Amino acid sequence: PGGNVVTMGAALSERFQELLGEVPLGIEVGIISLQSQAVTLAIRSFTSSLIQAVVIVVIVLLFFMGLRAGVIIGFVLVMTIAGSFIFLQPWGVALERISLGALIIALGMLVDNAIVVVDGVLVRLARGEEPQPAAEAVVSQNATPLLGATVIAILAFAAIGTSPDKTGEFCRSLFQVVLISLLFSWITAVTVTPLLCVMFLKQPEPGAGDAPEEDPEAGFYGRYKGLLRSLIRMRWLTVGAVVAIFFVSLRGFGYVEQSFFPPSTRPQFLVDLWMPKGTHIDDTTARVEEVEKIVREFEGVTHVTSFIAKGGLRFLLTYSPEKQNSAYAQILIDVDEAERIDGLQGQIETALAERFPGMLSYAFKFELGPGSNGKVRARLSGPDPNVLRRLASEVTAILAADPNTKALRTDWQERVKLLRPQLAEEEADANGITRRDVAEALLTGSEGRRVSVFRDDDLLLPVIVRNQDRFRGDVADLRNLQIWSPAANGSIPLRQVVSDFETGFEDSVVWRRDRKRTITVFADPKEGPASVLFGRVRPQIEAIELPTGYTLEWGGEYEDSANARGPLLAALPAFLLMMFLITVILFNSLRQPFVIWANVPLALIGVTVGLLATGQPFGFMALLGFLSLMGMLIKNAIVLVDEINLQLSEGKAPLDAIVDSGASRLRPVAMAALTTALGMIPLLLDAFFISMAVTIIFGLMFATVLTMVVLPVVYAIVFSVESDA
Repeated sequence: PGGNVVTMGAALSERFQELLGEVPLGIEVGIISLQSQAVTLAIRSFTSSLIQAVVIVVIVLLFFMGLRAGVIIGFVLVMTIAGSFIFLQPWGVALERISLGALIIALGMLVDNAIVVVDGVLVRLARGEEPQPAAEAVVSQNATPLLGATVIAILAFAAIGTSPDKTGEFCRSLFQVVLISLLFSWITAVTVTPLLCVMFLKQPEPGAGDAPEEDPEAGFYGRYKGLLRSLIRMRWLTVGAVVAIFFVSLRGFGYVEQSFFPPSTRPQFLVDLWMPKGTHIDDTTARVEEVEKIVREFEGVTHVTSFIAKGGLRFLLTYSPEKQNSAYAQILIDVDEAERIDGLQGQIETALAERFPGMLSYAFKFELGPGSNGKVRARLSGPDPNVLRRLASEVTAILAADPNTKALRTDWQERVKLLRPQLAEEEADANGITRRDVAEALLTGSEGRRVSVFRDDDLLLPVIVRNQDRFRGDVADLRNLQIWSPAANGSIPLRQVVSDFETGFEDSVVWRRDRKRTITVFADPKEGPASVLFGRVRPQIEAIELPTGYTLEWGGEYEDSANARGPLLAALPAFLLMMFLITVILFNSLRQPFVIWANVPLALIGVTVGLLATGQPFGFMALLGFLSLMGMLIKNAIVLVDEINLQLSEGKAPLDAIVDSGASRLRPVAMAALTTALGMIPLLLDAFFISMAVTIIFGLMFATVLTMVVLPVVYAIVFSVESDA
């Protein structure tokens, strides 16, 4: 109590090793120490990535905003991150991969509000205003729009934060961190930031670095304004070109691979071993010891932990242990470098297949999100077990024909051999013996029958009655088992009431789903995403003719993805409506929110380019990245449209107001996008967040350019603004 779990776990592990020495098939001790080490490494890695992202953002701010302005925004950023932890701890948000990654994702958005305030103060200082009146005017003008834009950015993450699915549970801290940090960033933007501006920003000298370009008609700003006027003049051609590019990207998106969650990069992987059904646990244990010797010979293997007859404790959220089965074993293999795993998996599978041809063995990585092995699963339901097994064989044959398939099995496994006694009804009735009596006699003469429990303090030991070992080794001895006859008032041989023993096979495991017999065929891809394998075999399997009363359902990654996206997409319309209503409330209009939202689909252009260029699949995290991207783009668009309204209220001509507003908001919008994109560079090295980072970086950079160019054009079309002659 009061200690550090990771440190305590490592200390306990060392102490157990001293006390117990080399633990055979070390299960518990190995898991405690390895899990502690993994947690420590993960926290250190993401803390380092967070620091790197903060440094990148601050350097960008110093370079583009000037020394004083950059230091002010950087200080507010660090203050916002530190202040967020004060509120996250009572909410139960721990430091882990998702929460630390969420802080990195939120970095760019955290400085957005401060950038708008500081840039607005700099502009007013350049016009000759005093710092305090300038800060007051900027906060008065931007506080409400920034609050609305901040809430919209938060709502973009709300769907995952409220999802009841296990994926929502896994990613909920992402929403919690964004909610707290963004709200805190708005508070600091309208309180601490203007105070620092008044204290440290002064009216710039001519040519000073803290001021925006003084002559709005010269240099880059002048060229930008000239471009806007030209595009507004050719508004329909501009819109037509953008729409054409959008449809090309929409078609290109069809070539992006689909996935759910990527595999983990932790230096551990698992090997499942399936002996023939009915294998005794002692035989399974002996086989595992042989497998351990083989596995330890491979270069890079540092530790082997075995679980016999069932999976291990759920030491990882994304780990799902297998249920009890005497013919099953699982080996947890630790390696010195995660990069070795891909090569070791194939080598170990090949070695075990050659050495133990009657055993099914396959290796797989941990998942970085919900999901497990058996990524392609076909569930067949119906009344007759024989028909179900026939259909499962057809499905298995189709999957086996694909060269990229491995780990084929069914959850019913093989049928097991059995001896079925044929009761002589007349003789049994004459001796007062029932079928239950025969079953209990057979159980006592073979595996043993539990008759009581012996209690030793808090330890409960079952009392088993069974025949002596020398009488249990031969099936023929079953005929000579003694069974109590009430009629004879004594024991008689079992052969007097059992005429014969028939040899047969039966299903020792029968799974049901919705009260229907259901057999599931499992398969995994040897390489590449499971969606590619699933796309190839699905038409063939669905072409199998099913008898009346039999159904086929898909599980695995296809079902996990649907279950995760289903609640997310179901809740999304409500949050999108809330986001739209906030924009309507901000502008008290319908046309201006339409202008803002019309630019959101343009993010798909950059997303498609980014995913195709990097070869990343569009998975669940990429979907979350796209939703967060929507919030960022709407926030930038709100800032631009609000400036147009302000300049119109000052009496400017509509065209001049649009063009001047674009030039005025170019730097804060571009800076917000640039800091967000560059701040996510550390996430490009993380397998879990890379697809989200690519989605946000490419989508934001492309969409920001299009927003600063296309939004003014759309505004001119919607409000019928006349262009220059």
